[in-house]
Amino acid sequence: MKTRLLWSSLLLTLVSLGAQAALPASVGGQSVTSLAPLVEAASPAVVNIQVTQLRRDRFGRTGEFGGAGSGVIVDADDGYILTNHHVVADADGIEVTLSDGRTLDAEIVGSDERTDIAVLKVEPENLTEMPIGDSARVRVGDFVIAIGNPYGLDNTVTSGIVSALGRTGINRGGVESFIQTDASINPGNSGGALVNMDGELIGINSMIFSRSGGNVGIGFSVPTEIASTIMRQILDFGEVRRGLLGVNIETLSSEDAETLKIDVGGGALVTRVSPQSAAEMAGLEAGDIIVGVNEKTVKSGPELINTIGLLRSGDVVTVRYLRDNKEFLVTAKLGRVEDQLLSGANIHPGLTGVSFAPASATSEDGVVVTAIEEDSRAGQRGLRVGDVITAANRIPVRDLSDLQSVAEGNRILFLLVKRGERSLFLRIG
Repeated sequence: MKTRLLWSSLLLTLVSLGAQAALPASVGGQSVTSLAPLVEAASPAVVNIQVTQLRRDRFGRTGEFGGAGSGVIVDADDGYILTNHHVVADADGIEVTLSDGRTLDAEIVGSDERTDIAVLKVEPENLTEMPIGDSARVRVGDFVIAIGNPYGLDNTVTSGIVSALGRTGINRGGVESFIQTDASINPGNSGGALVNMDGELIGINSMIFSRSGGNVGIGFSVPTEIASTIMRQILDFGEVRRGLLGVNIETLSSEDAETLKIDVGGGALVTRVSPQSAAEMAGLEAGDIIVGVNEKTVKSGPELINTIGLLRSGDVVTVRYLRDNKEFLVTAKLGRVEDQLLSGANIHPGLTGVSFAPASATSEDGVVVTAIEEDSRAGQRGLRVGDVITAANRIPVRDLSDLQSVAEGNRILFLLVKRGERSLFLRIG
């Protein structure tokens, strides 16, 4: 009995210490014993999103399917809401439920799959907005709260810290620099708010890392630096006009630098320059190492993708690079990713309903699937948005022209597809 009481007492002490450690010392510079004032100010800006989709089954019958997520009101005057692309993708109807119980119809202003950001609009009447903070000032160890609607449980609040910054390789092929947090995030939290201790939005909660589907203390949020940039383009143009440099790249590791006898702390190694691209016109060549764009230092391939991916087509950028251990500076006028999109119908009948772009937009050789109709032949065979085709009929595919050349005259295509860390072999015919 004594032993049992001792362990119970010890467990209680550890739990108490853990609870104390999870509570920030101050909010807005004032010492606190509760997060309630912060939560009460921030929660009214977080909404519950209900999505309906009309789908046709194999017998041709149309049924209605539902989905749920969260969103954050960032402009009360005009009724703009930030959420995730994957929450509202392919929606036929969207309803937003406010914290006061009102339900409003919403429409999609614009959506961007590569950053997983979407902008919705509702009728602006007595709305509460959340101020947008500067995610570039966030530090590992900062206290945060996450607000959303996991499993349909409205206005659920959890707390934690920023566990890491600049996480990449999660939404492969996307523009990403995730904030990692241990604040509990579960299904339904997508599109919800990650909030700092000043009550400012610093991220849009996007996904979790979990083998079970539930929270394990590893959640990822799109920083407001990215979300705000995408929202601004959507509001200005009705779409994202993403810049394209036109290079395939790899991260230059310290081992690579040592092997090449280059005195540099990192960078993006150019493995290929696309013909007639901004990079080619600026004089960049395979083997060059890009170490900076404008005022930003580039230490890896993902950093270059993020930097270019958040700039607009037509922007003139300064590129700093190394060649033969000498540093050079050139200017390049960014092209537009959308200008290089190609319809699958112009490649092969089996690819009708699919759109492709050069994978140089995501740093890889091959062509990337940018859009696909669900009931298309290729879609039914398993091809998905984000897949990168690296070979067709066992012939390497570096760009769109390679895929067109292989497809010409062949009734059947066997596609080698890269999907994240996996490779698939799909028959299209």
